[in-house]
Amino acid sequence: MAVIEDVRSLGAELERSYHAYVRGRLKFRVGQMVYVAFSLDETVMGFAFPQEERAALVGGDPRKFQMPSASDLRFNWVHADLASLDPTEARELVVDAWRMVVPQKIARAYDLTHPFGPA
Repeated sequence: MAVIEDVRSLGAELERSYHAYVRGRLKFRVGQMVYVAFSLDETVMGFAFPQEERAALVGGDPRKFQMPSASDLRFNWVHADLASLDPTEARELVVDAWRMVVPQKIARAYDLTHPFGPA
């Protein structure tokens, strides 16, 4: 079972990434792009995810993953129930979301220093 503390440090450790609180919700950003956001009660993690792949992700495990709200369907976004994720999986989702908002050069450099995935 993952909790917000399992991934909070990634928001500051990943290159160009930082934490921001918006209306009491923790969000991870690169520039002005939000790539991870938590619900107010910190039980749901929204994260950047390719639109063309999210139906398969949600359909594969609807208990764990949910589509975003109707107003957010136009974005590359999906939600996950943190309690349904293990900590390693939650960290991998954060890193994959971060990869979507940084230049490929930075993502490749991360891969070279973290060959076995997020620490």
